[in-house]
Amino acid sequence: MDRQAWIAVTLCVIGLIGWQIYVAKNAPPLPVALPSPSPSVSSVSATAAVSPSPALVAAPSPSVAPENTAAKFDEKFEKLRNADEEVRLTNRGGAISEIVLLNHAGENGERIVLNSPQRTPIAAILEQPAAPTLPEFTMAKQADGSVQFERTTPDRINVKKRFRFAPDSAQKDNYVIEFDIDFRNDGPQPYTNPGYYIALGSAQPLHANDYPSYTQLGWCVNGKAKFIDVSWFAEQNSFFGLQKRPARDIYDEKISGAEWVGVSDQFFGTLLTPLNAQATGVWGGRRFEIKFGETQTMFGLEGAMGMPGFQLKPGETTTLHFQLYGGPKLYHRLTELSHNEAEIMNFGIFKLISQALLNLLNLLHNYLGNYAAAILALTTIVKLTLWPLQNKANRSMRRMSALSPKMQEIKDKYKDDPTRMNQEVMKLYKEYGINPVSGCLPMFIQIPIFFGLFTMLRQAVELRNSSFLWVRDLSQPDVVGHVLGFPINILPLLMALTNVWMMRITPKTGDATQQRVMMFTPIIFVVFCYNFAAALALYYTTQNLFTILQLYQNRKQPMPVLEKTAVANKRARKGR
Repeated sequence: MDRQAWIAVTLCVIGLIGWQIYVAKNAPPLPVALPSPSPSVSSVSATAAVSPSPALVAAPSPSVAPENTAAKFDEKFEKLRNADEEVRLTNRGGAISEIVLLNHAGENGERIVLNSPQRTPIAAILEQPAAPTLPEFTMAKQADGSVQFERTTPDRINVKKRFRFAPDSAQKDNYVIEFDIDFRNDGPQPYTNPGYYIALGSAQPLHANDYPSYTQLGWCVNGKAKFIDVSWFAEQNSFFGLQKRPARDIYDEKISGAEWVGVSDQFFGTLLTPLNAQATGVWGGRRFEIKFGETQTMFGLEGAMGMPGFQLKPGETTTLHFQLYGGPKLYHRLTELSHNEAEIMNFGIFKLISQALLNLLNLLHNYLGNYAAAILALTTIVKLTLWPLQNKANRSMRRMSALSPKMQEIKDKYKDDPTRMNQEVMKLYKEYGINPVSGCLPMFIQIPIFFGLFTMLRQAVELRNSSFLWVRDLSQPDVVGHVLGFPINILPLLMALTNVWMMRITPKTGDATQQRVMMFTPIIFVVFCYNFAAALALYYTTQNLFTILQLYQNRKQPMPVLEKTAVANKRARKGR
């Protein structure tokens, strides 16, 4: 390679190394686990999917107050159960201790569990989420199957809570829980509540290779969702190591009315929706750590939803109604709810594309019965749709390739005058009626499809535990082994090989330096896509194979003959 090519390659490598260093420095630190007994896997929020043997350890920050677990009463439990989940309720705070998802298993076969007895119960009423006080409630199972809690505060405010599955859950959604809270003033004086919080429970990483952005606190205002994740709490440094801001313990923000607030991991979440009020605040804290193996530690967070205050005259009662969705982030189910709960999917700017691709993927799965087959069918549909456009682009690239000798003559002739050289090259394009960017048009169209698919596949819970040949789980990297601790993922390597194959048979355009630099594109792709979901690598590899087939088909066609356009010929006659 010449000097320019070496400079370009060196800059690319330096950029990749710098990016990895930047990500490593800004990722949450991996502290040594504090000595504490490790609870069983089944008692940790969503830990059924964690491997190997994760341990829950206390957060190291001394400024975070521990949860008030020194209760002077015996903790008791009741259950609500349907075909999809078991809701375990506790008299500690009169709320939900954990939600067991009966039809969702983790990597080791255990059931997925949302929240845990070690965390603040979901739907507990809190004054200070950072230091929750969880008093005893009386608890009773009702004749209609609901569970009722009751207690009277020192201010003689009677608090009554009732939990039940949604009446139409058998037909619509088995993950929806409804609960009511009654506040009744039994005292002789008016009572004023300045505002309070409802606990959302906790969320934590499912896998050792999860990105921090998967574990998040979200809320929706006027149909638009906002999110923070666990990396928000960590100390953040600039690219050169300068501190941008110190670590923070809590996130606390007042908002102008939220439709729902929730915590979620990559595939599961709990969303709390007030039905006859709107939330006025969100609170979140990076409260605990999850240990993977011997050395790796990741963070979980807890959340709470701020509610407006109220006033009660003696003998007066106010009732609040809530809806809780606790389960997998199934887009088609979330869209059936009426308060924009589907925004928890966080599809971003490619929302419309992600939604369309997910709906099409599920439709294909309904017919084919296998998600790997559905991805292959989806790739086929996308590729066939773009086939005519790609044919046109390939013809344009072949004409560009035929024009390369003339372009090289111009570059040699005007190598000391870049401005004149560019003018002559553009003139050459016009003379032969060639659009230099037409060959890139299919790529520009596929970029939003690629990112829309990436955004969709990284949280499509439908893909969990779906297998394909050697791939055990399409939602995770297809690791087949390790070499010196480095995972060997087959599909990203096949993707890189098909990229190299495709580039070698693509008609050559541009100068030699540009062609050499483009040969490093597969390396860049494999670096950024190596640990992505196997489903994404399967899609991209299949698409490359279709493109290779199309290129071979186009190569069988006669080489295009370069002819000047009618306008160029007319100008040439005038110049004589």
